[in-house]
Order: sequence, then C-alpha cells, then structure tokens
Amino acid sequence: MAIRLPGVKTILRKSFFHVPKGYVAVYVGESEKKRFVVPISVLNEPLFQDLLCKAEEEYGFHHPMGGLTIPCGEDVFINMTSHVNSLI
Repeated sequence: MAIRLPGVKTILRKSFFHVPKGYVAVYVGESEKKRFVVPISVLNEPLFQDLLCKAEEEYGFHHPMGGLTIPCGEDVFINMTSHVNSLI
C-alpha cells in the first residue's frame, strides 16, 4: 500500500527503480527506510534544505540505502512535505 500525498509519491516494488521526470527519490525513516519520490521543486525550500543539511552531517556522501537518505522519522517527513507543498 502506498501513501498518497500531493506532490509526494511512494513507488510500489514492481516499479521501484522508476523515478518520473522532475522528481527525485529519497529514503526516509529511522529504522526501516521507506522510499519516497518528491518533486525537485521542493529541494530549494528552506524546510527541505534543513533536512538535506542533516543528511550531510549524518551521512556525508555515504548513504546506506545507495540513494539520498533523510535522517528523520517518516511522520516528520510527511508533515514537512505536506507543509512545503501547500507553499508551492
């Protein structure tokens, strides 16, 4: 089952490696990582920039999932992206 939020997508296993044009895949979660696909437009938003800085501090260029990993809880990420999407 995928969580559907405006502008944020989760990808089902059968199309796991597909990222639509204009989106970027990120892994979110503290213990179990969940993959989200977010529009690239959110990358410049200050709230998302804060998450990217935390990711850089925690992981540097080595991300355990092989892609961009955001070190926060899934609920925090969903709330943040919902707020950012309301601003865009």
